[in-house]
Amino acid sequence: MSVAKASRTQLWLENLGEWSWPGQGGAAAEALLPPPWVPTFPPRRQPAAAGTTPPISWTPERSPARRLLTAALLAIFMAMFLALAQGGQLTLGGVLGLSKASAVEQEAPAISSAPAAQSLPTLDAVSQAASGSMIVRSRYTSAALHGEGSFLVYLPPGYESTTAHYPVLYMLPGDEQSDRAFLQIGLQQQLDQLIARHAIPPLIAVMIQGGPGSNLWRNQGALHYESYVLEVQELIDQMLPTVPAREARAIVGDSMGGYGAMNVALSNPYRFGVVESWIGFFNGLEGDVRADRPVFSRLGMRAFVYGAEQDHIANPAEDLPFAAALRAAGANAEGAVYPGEHSLETVEAHLARMLLFAGRALHAPQPQAAG
Repeated sequence: MSVAKASRTQLWLENLGEWSWPGQGGAAAEALLPPPWVPTFPPRRQPAAAGTTPPISWTPERSPARRLLTAALLAIFMAMFLALAQGGQLTLGGVLGLSKASAVEQEAPAISSAPAAQSLPTLDAVSQAASGSMIVRSRYTSAALHGEGSFLVYLPPGYESTTAHYPVLYMLPGDEQSDRAFLQIGLQQQLDQLIARHAIPPLIAVMIQGGPGSNLWRNQGALHYESYVLEVQELIDQMLPTVPAREARAIVGDSMGGYGAMNVALSNPYRFGVVESWIGFFNGLEGDVRADRPVFSRLGMRAFVYGAEQDHIANPAEDLPFAAALRAAGANAEGAVYPGEHSLETVEAHLARMLLFAGRALHAPQPQAAG
């Protein structure tokens, strides 16, 4: 796949940003999914009692319900005729406009804010490494943000010369950080090395640009940052050769992005099979963990959370208990507390291990919880 040269100026902050805890949060994210459609049928007609006036004949002219039913049947027959005329397979799903989906995807409702296929955004080249891996950028009009959305994409070596489909690693930066923060601590080089050593399979990494202030990667007010992440995920599956399945999607983040990654994964357990929180926090997510127990028991979840010993912003004492809570709910979760402070230097020191965990988790079958 060829990528056009960059033609637009970078609009987002390019520095690493301020590192400060944005405040209390953790209220459950509001649902933005459409309500289920419940069909309404005409009421059953009751027979007239003996000796009463005979009922009026139920003709199309006299019964609006009959007219609606007749119109629906005509529409179905017309759809069947068109399907046969076009040489397609005549199935109930085809007549009703339903696409094929796995059992898991059928259980997971999708948001409808991603742009239509004919208006997909473009990918503009940013850089290419000697290894052959590329960094590209995309900007688009986000329905969730009511404004511009933006993300960087890592494409692995050999991407342009193969027809392979790739698992995807979604990455959320911290408060006031640029999406380039991950590149500045060596993401591209680390992925190149791990892939070259066959330690992890080739994968696509998507670095999503956050917004100013303490958005927490949640839906709050008019800006729906959780839905924004799902919007980007659906766009990536349309734009790039991904493996569009739960077990082939991981989501990770640092600091506020670590909270965001855990919030998005727990709120959408049918979309992501791997999650990592780096020096993050977990305010108000305990209920989501308990609610996800049936999903984790059936489908599994791989998770890694870690904190920093000298962190005075995200309490490191929460990491190991939260990993234990994930295990109790059926996830395969690991936790650690490393030396260091609440800084990108701490994230950089453990970046290779975290990428190795995510890459292997994406590559390996999802573990099943014990009975």
